[in-house]
Amino acid sequence: MTARLNTSPSRFAVRKVAPDGLVASILLSFIATAGLFYVNIMAALVSGLQDGLGFSARSAGLVASMNVYGAAIGALAAVFFVARVRWKPVALVLICALICIDLVSTRVTSPGALMTLRFVHGLVGGMLVGIGFAVIARTRTPDRTFGMLLVVQFGLGGLGLLVLPGLVPKFGTPVLFLALAAFSLCAGLMLPFTSDYPPREASPSPAASPAAALARWAPLSAALLAVFTFQAANMALGAYIIGLGRHYGLSLRFISDTLGAANWIGALGSALVVAVGLRWGRLWPIVLGAAVTVAGTLAFLRSDLAWVFVAANIVTAAVWAFVIPYLLGLCAAFDVGGRSATLAGFSSKLGLASGPALGGVLLGETHFPRLVVLAVVGLCLSAAFASPPARRLDQTT
Repeated sequence: MTARLNTSPSRFAVRKVAPDGLVASILLSFIATAGLFYVNIMAALVSGLQDGLGFSARSAGLVASMNVYGAAIGALAAVFFVARVRWKPVALVLICALICIDLVSTRVTSPGALMTLRFVHGLVGGMLVGIGFAVIARTRTPDRTFGMLLVVQFGLGGLGLLVLPGLVPKFGTPVLFLALAAFSLCAGLMLPFTSDYPPREASPSPAASPAAALARWAPLSAALLAVFTFQAANMALGAYIIGLGRHYGLSLRFISDTLGAANWIGALGSALVVAVGLRWGRLWPIVLGAAVTVAGTLAFLRSDLAWVFVAANIVTAAVWAFVIPYLLGLCAAFDVGGRSATLAGFSSKLGLASGPALGGVLLGETHFPRLVVLAVVGLCLSAAFASPPARRLDQTT
């Protein structure tokens, strides 16, 4: 009798997690975050470029902005191919490219060269985020998965803001890019455990009239504008929050501890979205969240009081993490195939890039009250744009 070898490939197959379970939401959140994690530590990045390489506030802000402008273009490009490719192999290639670019960034010290390199990094990362958003839109509960996305971003962003500012004086600016490369590596290792999530086909319908097409695109456009203005308003102030704290006499250690704790506490806002989903609809969470964010943002004008600075950071972080999943889910609801979610990713990146760029111009190195006013105006506009499409969806679901 001869022994029979078991050569079945199933022995070596990677076991995938349930496609609509909590673990799947976590894995997809890590993968989608990998292309844009620098946004969650942008305050540390901007401050680190100033302290470690001697960049001016404007140059450091422009480096960050070019990174996110590249991401916006990359996310827009993903709209045209995301439904026609196998997303996992493409995501793996993009993650490897991100790691390589981050490693090269550790050797660049010129503002112009770093702007160019980070713009390329943004292009690659934006395509990865666009793919991630489209896949999230294919899950059974995209609003909740977007909520988990923010839990991951705020939780790990809080850790980065707590640790990285103190490491830059010891190890230099390269430590920031090494942290980004490490995160991308972790995301790449998670890819094999995710499901395939093929695109869902929309129900066939007769050719739409121009009026019907306008009825569909008008609310989607308003929702996309809401995402853009919300992200731009928050990041215009958020990118320079370390400088704002210093301007009001707070120590770097106190500021970084505050930002780290605020991000961790802020993650509870997204956890609330994961827990309740659409039980309250979309309109009221968005409008009330924007109102609370405005109040928290105005509180930064009294950052000379340390407790006010702490409270303002906690409030704005929590409500930012609470509102943006609803805004992204609002956009995703217009297309089950994932294209509108990818467009939402483009609008989000464009807003995140425009905030630091416009903020750097208005700041003039020291005029922080202007940033507060800019953020408040943007938040009010976001709520105004989001209200009509949110009301429409709440009435039809």
